[in-house]
Amino acid sequence: MGVMALTAAIPRLRPEACNDPTNCSNPPTKWQLVVLFSSLGLLAIGAGAIRPCNIAFGADQFDTGTKKGKAQLETFFNWWYFSFTVALVIALTGVVYIQTNVSWVIGFVIPTACLALSVTTFVIGQHTYICQKPKGSVFADMVKVIAAASKKRKLKSGEGVSFYLGPSTDGSSTTLIQNRQRLGFFDKAAVITDPNELNDEGKTKNNWRLCSLQQVKNLKCVTAVLPVWVTGIACFMLTDQQNIYGILQAIQMDKTFGHNFNVPAGWMNLVSMITLAIWISLYECVILPIARQITGRKQRLTMKQRIQIGIVMGIACMIVAGFLEKDRRASALKNGSFVSPVSIVMLLPQFVLAGLTEAFSAVALMEFLTVKMPEHMRAVAGAIFFLSSSVASYICTLLINVIDKVTREEGHSWLGDKDLNKNRLENYFFIIGGIQVVNLIYFRFFASRFVTKKDKDNRDF
Repeated sequence: MGVMALTAAIPRLRPEACNDPTNCSNPPTKWQLVVLFSSLGLLAIGAGAIRPCNIAFGADQFDTGTKKGKAQLETFFNWWYFSFTVALVIALTGVVYIQTNVSWVIGFVIPTACLALSVTTFVIGQHTYICQKPKGSVFADMVKVIAAASKKRKLKSGEGVSFYLGPSTDGSSTTLIQNRQRLGFFDKAAVITDPNELNDEGKTKNNWRLCSLQQVKNLKCVTAVLPVWVTGIACFMLTDQQNIYGILQAIQMDKTFGHNFNVPAGWMNLVSMITLAIWISLYECVILPIARQITGRKQRLTMKQRIQIGIVMGIACMIVAGFLEKDRRASALKNGSFVSPVSIVMLLPQFVLAGLTEAFSAVALMEFLTVKMPEHMRAVAGAIFFLSSSVASYICTLLINVIDKVTREEGHSWLGDKDLNKNRLENYFFIIGGIQVVNLIYFRFFASRFVTKKDKDNRDF
């Protein structure tokens, strides 16, 4: 952010102003582009480090071995997403307004100062945090488990099979146990086939041939979340595309509100964010307390219920968006104008539904990934969560290209023109809605079995 601010503050770091954007004769130099892309690259690396790790670090502060700790952890996910969304709202309104109407320098300095303040606050409070000690690369361990299991693929299960536990938490090295349970393929990586595989201290000599049961469990944990992770990808496909094509719809609609105010098209994304923030506030501060007074206990919606509700909201969002687009397009063609006379206010329902989709499904998915993983793998869980959004964007790009190629006739396609009035965007919305229907069926009859497991207090974990 500091380098980005410098590109706005120092004239030599940017090209000269272009009076005619359609015929600009002052392109940026190579070294100016290097500075700009370097700042963007640092932003990407920083976000990739912060986002998954601050979820994991926050979750580490709660003692999940107690009822109170479990309840606080469930609340944490909602409030984390709430604060994340509020920050986006502030950035897309106040900061963007300052950048476009006051000064780009001040607009970049504000988030730079906020980051500096957050780092300072974090460092000041470092002695009060619970910090998990690093235990090596989880991904390297996964590769070792796969390699070890492959080397022992011909091993057959039987009575009295010995497994390597690994060093125990109390520092002792008791490593052999007798296990009569069925062996999975990856379990073979922890089977001791030769006593010489262990040294005098009871530790493995070759990590690529003999792995601990904990290492096997880590790989199984990642494998177990993949079916639900696929559900999350489909949900993010909806929210990402709504944020893109919904804005394009807004651009070609009547944006007047009241007598003199014109609603910026980009502000429509704020509707989804504000909806998400309002729902989380109502759920945590109003609905749960009232439910507790009525039932005598704080009963929350399960992760399975929230994911399913979110998918249903997504289906409704795409149906509403599709029919609205048909009406918007027909009205624009009837009037022979680029901008449809349909009011931008008509977009509110679909953006509200998109916000609720994220409020239910995305928060539940983030919670599921974090609590499903062992504590030392929570950063991996956060990375997987944000990876689902990235994968969804790439899949949507591929889907758009395929639709454009399949539907192109005489130079026109459903999504090939910059003018939505010449496209059939409603069909694309219905396709995304159909994907959500398939996602609901997939989750209901397959992936949901990986989500909910009840303990004696009837709580999700």
